[in-house]
Amino acid sequence: MTQKTPQQLFELFDKATEILQAALNCSYLDALLENAENIIDNNTVRVDDGVPDEKTVNELQKIYQELNLQNVKPEIIRQIIQLSFLKVIRKDAIQANHQMTPDTIGLIMAFLIEKVTKIKEIKTVFDPAVGTANLLTTVMNQLKVNGDKDIVGYGIDNDEDMLEVASVSTELQHLNVKLYHQDAVTALDIPQCDLAISDLPIGYYPLDENAKNYQTRAKEGHSYVHHLLIEQSMNYLKPGAFGVFLVPSSLFQTKESQSFVKWIQSVAYLQGLINLPAELFANPNAQKSILLLQRQGGDSKQAVKVLLGEFPSFKDKAKFASFMDDISKWVTTNLR
Repeated sequence: MTQKTPQQLFELFDKATEILQAALNCSYLDALLENAENIIDNNTVRVDDGVPDEKTVNELQKIYQELNLQNVKPEIIRQIIQLSFLKVIRKDAIQANHQMTPDTIGLIMAFLIEKVTKIKEIKTVFDPAVGTANLLTTVMNQLKVNGDKDIVGYGIDNDEDMLEVASVSTELQHLNVKLYHQDAVTALDIPQCDLAISDLPIGYYPLDENAKNYQTRAKEGHSYVHHLLIEQSMNYLKPGAFGVFLVPSSLFQTKESQSFVKWIQSVAYLQGLINLPAELFANPNAQKSILLLQRQGGDSKQAVKVLLGEFPSFKDKAKFASFMDDISKWVTTNLR
């Protein structure tokens, strides 16, 4: 049997989802979840009160045999789920904050993390705003490729629908990820970890009472949720461990930035802030950067030279490769 391309695999998965959506008369999201759960359950189609009917069950089982996801690489499965969720956004018209970290950004973060964490073995990683786990699984797959085999992931989110997608995605990829349905600003039931990553939500956190014990809270009014989640992440990192966050490029240009920097200096080392390519953002004000923090303690120290700059265009492969090479040299010079 010839090996199918990722696009062909997605088309088969999507076809099964559409068949289930019609048979169950449900949203595309619910059909996607049912489809994934059937595959996880050894390609067994669930039948409830005769629905779906026998003809549909046979049709689905033929598709599942052709899909054969058991022999597909985790990273390709991640891409299939990502494409399916993008279709959920379009077909079900779900709200804008249910967006995935784009692959281009996720892969840049994964490559940066792979470079930086070569100095430490990664066994545990968590994301306090995990969503569908697209970023978390991108990073875990990259770390596994580079030798960190037995990684445990932890994901927290207060959106049940997103976590259901994360659950089937991580299970289909055979990744060891524990998911928690809760507000990540409250106390977490996770261990101290080797790495924290997140594409942070941006804006104000509405529950002032929950923010009162955070040093990064606003002196007046609501606090920035991304400030609180960065502080929370550092609370759950081992000494010397890294936090790698996708943040607004204007992070240090707000009225709260002075107290935010003061907090960073008390618990962590600001090791890097790299702008993502401007071409990724239609609105210059929406440009984002990757923030690299290292928790104080262990053998950590402030880099002599903070990693600053902007990733070159993806279209210029030579410049991009050179920039990644510069990051490797920076790691060797500053973090070892």
